Amino acid sequence: MKYSVIVPVFNRPDEVDELLASLCKQTCQDFDVHIVEDGSETPCKAVCDRYADHLPLHYYVKENGGPGAARNYGAERATGDYFIVLDSDVVLPVGYLAAIDEELMQNPCDAFGGPDRAHPDFTPVQKAISYSMTSFFTTGGIRGGKQKLDKFYPRSFNMGVSCALWKQLGGFRAMRFGEDIDFSYRICEAGARCRLFPEAWVWHKRRTDFGKFYRQVRNSGTARINLHLLHPGSMKLVHMLPAAFTVGCWLLAILFLFGLGMAIMGGLSVWQQQYMEPGCNMGLVVVFFGGAIMALSLFPPLLYSLLILVDSSVRNRSIWVGFLSVPASFIQLLGYGTGFLSAVWKRLILRKKDEGFDDNKKLYK
Repeated sequence: MKYSVIVPVFNRPDEVDELLASLCKQTCQDFDVHIVEDGSETPCKAVCDRYADHLPLHYYVKENGGPGAARNYGAERATGDYFIVLDSDVVLPVGYLAAIDEELMQNPCDAFGGPDRAHPDFTPVQKAISYSMTSFFTTGGIRGGKQKLDKFYPRSFNMGVSCALWKQLGGFRAMRFGEDIDFSYRICEAGARCRLFPEAWVWHKRRTDFGKFYRQVRNSGTARINLHLLHPGSMKLVHMLPAAFTVGCWLLAILFLFGLGMAIMGGLSVWQQQYMEPGCNMGLVVVFFGGAIMALSLFPPLLYSLLILVDSSVRNRSIWVGFLSVPASFIQLLGYGTGFLSAVWKRLILRKKDEGFDDNKKLYK
């Protein structure tokens, strides 16, 4: 068996159904599938049973331990030469495995990853979230779909690793967030050959509403500080941009409130002079400057929103998706930036330990 597909699952039977259906359609058939139920309250066993006669499928149940532990559990039982790690919310085009096979035959490597796309059948919200996570204007363009100036770091929604390298590294580390990026860093630090396979892309559903999306990106921002402590030198300027964007939005909000306060005070002064002490006063001047400050504070976010609206509308061929991409982009940047800044305060300044990481001595020496 050349490929073992490993999928951790937590309460997502419908998504597993779509993923398994897409695996049935692969033109390359040299693979088996390992579904790891990670303590789900809504299991997908019935779904897996329906595909038992169509796929070389293995279904496991374990106590909840997070996606990294679930992937390790599946890898311990897999027999493929390469382990392909997928999230349960992806759907594969028919030539996905064939594209991987062709890349490995032309230029073998130890690890690889591919980009993601939004499926035409995704909801407008899913398309907007996908845009925010892949657009250059939200720093999403630095993720798995783009060639980098230094090294390529695959992500666990679409990642392949040779069995030998997996065993050498010991799989994913027990981390609450960011375990896939940590694994990618360790792959590169081990001197392994890691490449982007542009044609081995997947349809990635991501989150289905803005609330879940905010929690996801905030966790990613929090994880970045742990990754910085685990891998000194891994922090890049682009990782700090969402935090700078967040601070900028806070400052603009304060500026807007200051202008609003000036306008209200000036308006009250005008009213007082008009009805109680008629005569010329500075109230109108204060109102004017307050309004000017409010307009100035609103200009940058409105200009950015217009940029997102136009770019997403063109890319998705939908004005509605373009409108939804505006809040999605702000959530992506503000959520990540807030998590990043919170972790800087707690981990770096207050020196608090991360209770979600099982080996804090590696973070705090």
